[in-house]
Amino acid sequence: MANFEARTTAVGGRITVSLAGECDLSAREHLTAVLLDAVHRAQAVFVDLAQLTFLDSSGLHSLVTAHHAAKQTGGHVYVINAVGPVASVLEITGLDTLLRAPAEERRHV
Repeated sequence: MANFEARTTAVGGRITVSLAGECDLSAREHLTAVLLDAVHRAQAVFVDLAQLTFLDSSGLHSLVTAHHAAKQTGGHVYVINAVGPVASVLEITGLDTLLRAPAEERRHV
C-alpha cells in the first residue's frame, strides 16, 4: 500500500484538501470520498498537490469525479501547487487547464 494522506481544512467558505505521498489505485476510494465530501460542503474546493509525489490515472479519476460533482451544484474544484511528475501528468492530460483556479481565486489561497 502506498504512503498517502489527504487532509482537509475549511476556512471562509472554502475547503482545501492537501494531498501528500503517492496517490495510486490503493488511495482512489479514500481520495474520492474526501473530495466528494468537500464538494458537498463548499462551493470552492482547492486541492493542494505540493506534497504529492506520484499521481496515476486512479487519482486523476478522483479529481474528474469531484469536478463533475461540483459542476452539478455550481461549485468548482481547483488544483494548486502541482510540481514535478505530478504537474507533468496534469499537463499531459489537460487537467491542469480544466482545474486551474482563476487568478483572482488563487490570490485567496
